[in-house]
Amino acid sequence: MTELLVGLSLGLGAGLAPGPLQTLVITSTLERGFGGGLRVAVAPLLTDAPIIGLTVALVSSIPDGAMRLLGISGGLIVIVIGAWTVLTVHKAEERAEVDPGPKDVWRGVLVNAVSPHPWIFWIGIGAPLLVSAWRRSPGFGVAFLVGFYGMLVGSKVVLAGVVAAGRSRLSPGLRSRLMVGGGLLLVVGGVVLLWEAAAGRL
Repeated sequence: MTELLVGLSLGLGAGLAPGPLQTLVITSTLERGFGGGLRVAVAPLLTDAPIIGLTVALVSSIPDGAMRLLGISGGLIVIVIGAWTVLTVHKAEERAEVDPGPKDVWRGVLVNAVSPHPWIFWIGIGAPLLVSAWRRSPGFGVAFLVGFYGMLVGSKVVLAGVVAAGRSRLSPGLRSRLMVGGGLLLVVGGVVLLWEAAAGRL
């Protein structure tokens, strides 16, 4: 039970923490409704398995240079996605009807996979906790993972639902301005990732 509660608390904290994936959930929901935000919200379920596997196996041996390179590449990709959102906001309604849904999933997967934040969490906190719980009992390890991802993904799904509920009451102009704001936040987040990586703060 303790492992489940720890997973729930850490998952909620990670799910509510501002970051590129959370911003992408909001902009995708504004653009394509709840379905768009939902598809981005589930991205950690697709990307984190290899991250967990690697960090559990190499929890203390990932070099600083690799983490810095990951942060730089992640920052650049987040900046590109943010800039694309801002520059093509006038085509949002057209994309909402034409673009296939899976593109939302892959945008979320790309942002989450190259972001250093999941890596930092699993190297510093998640992997040691998971290994410790698993050694006591595999069931404890599973409980930790279920609690963590239930809250991590669940909180972002709830966020998408809240944004989607208000989306229909927004004028097209206000919705576009909010999407521009979200895109700019992604750009800012990417710049912060670049700065932190270059400064060796990841």
